[in-house]
Amino acid sequence: MSELYDVAAIGNAIVDVIAPADDAFLTELALDKGAMMLVDEARSALLYERMAAGVETSGGSAGNTIAGIASLGGRAAYLGKVANDQLGDVFRHDMRAIGAHFDTPPLIGGPSTARSLINVTPDGERTMCTYLGASTEFTADDIDPAVIEAAKIVYLEGYLFDAEAARRAFAKAAGHARGAGRLLALTLSDGFVVDRHRAGLLGFIESQVDLVFANDTELTALFETDDFHAALAQLRPHVKLAAVTRGAQGSVIIQGDETVAVPAYPVEKVVDTTGAGDQYAAGFMYGLAKGRSLEICGRLGSLAASEVISHYGPRPQVSLKDLAAAKGL
Repeated sequence: MSELYDVAAIGNAIVDVIAPADDAFLTELALDKGAMMLVDEARSALLYERMAAGVETSGGSAGNTIAGIASLGGRAAYLGKVANDQLGDVFRHDMRAIGAHFDTPPLIGGPSTARSLINVTPDGERTMCTYLGASTEFTADDIDPAVIEAAKIVYLEGYLFDAEAARRAFAKAAGHARGAGRLLALTLSDGFVVDRHRAGLLGFIESQVDLVFANDTELTALFETDDFHAALAQLRPHVKLAAVTRGAQGSVIIQGDETVAVPAYPVEKVVDTTGAGDQYAAGFMYGLAKGRSLEICGRLGSLAASEVISHYGPRPQVSLKDLAAAKGL
């Protein structure tokens, strides 16, 4: 089959609500700073009522990555579940407006479209409370083999490991990707996801995954150690290729015995770290789909991440294609 997409991603389709907050607010509402916490619909409504005024935008980790791919000029497709409601219509419109293919049928009846309430403290750290809603209804029936087989890279969002049906969808997508000779990528998404599904994630990585994305917290959680370098050494034999981000310290890419260290692009002020890892993955995979070297892939990832942490919101506000061109990438 001919390749129609650089990246096809599967993820939780979520609308983000992003607002400033201070540490006292987090303490008052018993929120674990810097973490992603799952909440029910009632808790979500309470938090939404108490949050400061902010911005509402289509998000979800893999959805943000697809927005980055599109901003770089890549061809992208997205698979995720929204409800047949107002937020679902917003999400669908936003994905199609950036040029991404998104045709997953909406959920009729059942939970409402997912939303993530993100409180950002003055240090740029984001604390997320997520109501998964309709996104948990994504099943193997929502996997479109034609889309998977037409993508150079199939990208899976680790957050979906929380749903049994979504894990079966991952297995189906992996089978179609393997059959078509496509590259399968997985992001670990969050340290709490790793804690909940460590054995399952390691098994899936060893048997199916070609490319792993993680940050240093997720990597050390995966191998239950506080030593980053020890965790990196333990990851190496389990995966063909991995890119691990370390915030201001940049990222480390490993492939076989090769190690590539990539510095972070400096930013004048870190405003909001929401979406930094998502955009790093976008830059990296765009470079990989275009046949660029691992170093350039990492630099594209770092550049995309630097853009998104300079403003509120998890998606680029300027053309990443133009930004990369200006940097000679």
